[in-house]
Amino acid sequence: MLVDLKIENKNIVIVGGGSESYRKALSFVEAKTKILVVSEEFSENIKNLYKSGKIQLQKKKVRDAEELMKSFEQKPDLIVAVTNNHELNNQIISAAKTKGFMVYAPDNPAISDFTLPAVAKIGEVKIAISTSGKSPAMTRALRQKIERIITPEDLLQIKLQTYVRQNLKKTINDQKIRRQILCGIIDNTTIKRLLKEGKISEAEREAEKIISKTSAFKLTDKK
Repeated sequence: MLVDLKIENKNIVIVGGGSESYRKALSFVEAKTKILVVSEEFSENIKNLYKSGKIQLQKKKVRDAEELMKSFEQKPDLIVAVTNNHELNNQIISAAKTKGFMVYAPDNPAISDFTLPAVAKIGEVKIAISTSGKSPAMTRALRQKIERIITPEDLLQIKLQTYVRQNLKKTINDQKIRRQILCGIIDNTTIKRLLKEGKISEAEREAEKIISKTSAFKLTDKK
């Protein structure tokens, strides 16, 4: 089951400063969390995130998981273990669990509280892809494939649907009819052509005609 966690302003601790740490940090930066990366060394990408004010760094050689748990000034909401030492990652996760922290280790999904899927993000569209930790390489390949499938026309259709829904709520109370109109607009060939040409304003006017006709029909039907 894929779940979109609401973690805005939560305290995230990432243990490890390499490439995997950077990839996970990017995911949490987008979620507007407070991120602390703990490591003896940091990649250039991690340093750049720090310089841009998106994360905090703590230079520390982690040898003992229990000692690490005691060192935090603020209680973490989530600990992510991404060091290059598999056994150390397991120790960190085990120690964090005894403290009641939520935990995640990409190299050991079985002991993690959740898996972090790859997210294809195109405009307002976000699609999560997960192989349940079985194949990270295939997860990335599928994400890239999906990103190629979503078109600019699809993104404009989302914008149009938002506009139409707002107007429908003002004129038609019946939710079933509103849904039928919205689905009809998605399939409307004229609107499809306008969106493919990037003419969102003209597509909105065409959608307004459909709404007006439906509203007029309802009024006539009531009489």
